[in-house]
Amino acid sequence: MATRVFSPAARTTGGVDHASPVLGSSGLFTVLLGAALPLIDFFIVNVALPTIDHDLAAGPALLELVVAGYGLAYAVLLVLGGRLGDLFGRRRLFLAGMAAFGLTSLACGLAPDAWTLVEARVAQGAAAALMLPQVLATIHASTTGARRAKALSLYGATAGLSMVAGQILGGVLVAADVAGSGWRAIFLVNVPVALVGLLLAVRAVPETRSDRPAPVDVPGTLLLTLTLLSLLAPLTEGRASGWPLWTWVSLAVFPFSAAAFWRVELRADRRGRTPLVPPSLLALVSLRRGLALVLPFSIGFGGFMFVIAVALQQGLGMGAVVSGLALVPMAVAFFGASLAGPRLVRRRGSRVVTAGGLLQGLGVALLALTVWRSWPDLSAWSLLPGMAVAGFGQGLQLPVLFRVVLSEVPAERAGVGSGVMVTTQQSALALGVATLGSLFLSLAASAGVRDALVATLLVQLAAVAVTVALSLRLPRRVG
Repeated sequence: MATRVFSPAARTTGGVDHASPVLGSSGLFTVLLGAALPLIDFFIVNVALPTIDHDLAAGPALLELVVAGYGLAYAVLLVLGGRLGDLFGRRRLFLAGMAAFGLTSLACGLAPDAWTLVEARVAQGAAAALMLPQVLATIHASTTGARRAKALSLYGATAGLSMVAGQILGGVLVAADVAGSGWRAIFLVNVPVALVGLLLAVRAVPETRSDRPAPVDVPGTLLLTLTLLSLLAPLTEGRASGWPLWTWVSLAVFPFSAAAFWRVELRADRRGRTPLVPPSLLALVSLRRGLALVLPFSIGFGGFMFVIAVALQQGLGMGAVVSGLALVPMAVAFFGASLAGPRLVRRRGSRVVTAGGLLQGLGVALLALTVWRSWPDLSAWSLLPGMAVAGFGQGLQLPVLFRVVLSEVPAERAGVGSGVMVTTQQSALALGVATLGSLFLSLAASAGVRDALVATLLVQLAAVAVTVALSLRLPRRVG
């Protein structure tokens, strides 16, 4: 059950209610369940795309929208979701988001045609954007000290595992063809999980909100939406639709909308208002440098997960289960590293992130070498060493990065700080799918799947090198 204890500090910080809420073990489990669902569903469709195409005659452009529609709605609304949680209560928004996620998942599972599925996926992404920012904000506002460090480490572990487990689960569900549901099971499985999450949240998640909630920043929200859409929409749809004029116009709009967004937010911040993304928040060294590292890490991760699913299924003809199981070593190694991470951080601080980046780079290099030498006789067993090493390296990085980013964020800004971080992560994941995915598919058409996969892995290796370099600038001590 959620409990409350009196804390004099709560009167002076303005961060939470005067009687500070405490997140218990069952409440932590519940919010982590809420964190897992949106990330699982971003990746779960990757292995189901061939089946969806076959059943709904979707075609490449609509298949891209099934993935991108969710990611775009999710990315552009995350910061707004965090602000609404600060304003109306994070538990209330978590419950609303969980209920909406269950209903939109049902709509996805029952979609009669491709366009209906795309529309339901956009709505599902919007529901996820209501729910996910409340997770980190609730943890930040209702835990302190070692308990907060443990909760953030578990959040990081949950996020990483969810991204890998999504494709594994998707492969199993598609192959199982439960009651003849085929690909629909990957969405319908969310419905009972969301119901359980709602029941647990009502009992176990405490209500938190800012004592001085700010009104919604309408100009900032509209400009951020335009900025993200003008970049992500053409990059995700351009290749499949043949790069029509609107994609180039949209990309041309991006730098101007980004500059306008920054000017509007800076002006609001200087006038004492609370903008959607306060530039003063970026003055926090740990947040600014941590976000700079989350960006290349997530671009590489998102692109890799999409590309490996397409390469194994369409390039080698592996089934959904086998291509999903190829990722099991990565998931297991990630989980093991996540468990070891907190102890290592106490001894080595942020240098754990540097070590993780070096290990991830070694794993990606092993994968590239394996693909080059073993294709077309590639198997899940031959990929195991590279997957395991890369997964272990990722597990040392992601949970620690989340702790670094939020370590200096004041409690009254927990919602907006969480929203900024998950927006950065989600936008980067979508950008990785768009850029590395387009690179792979373009090269595969001309140079073959093997060379395209190797080239994509080498580009990811370059992104890993950037993360290693940036990790050296992180504050040594992790709060």
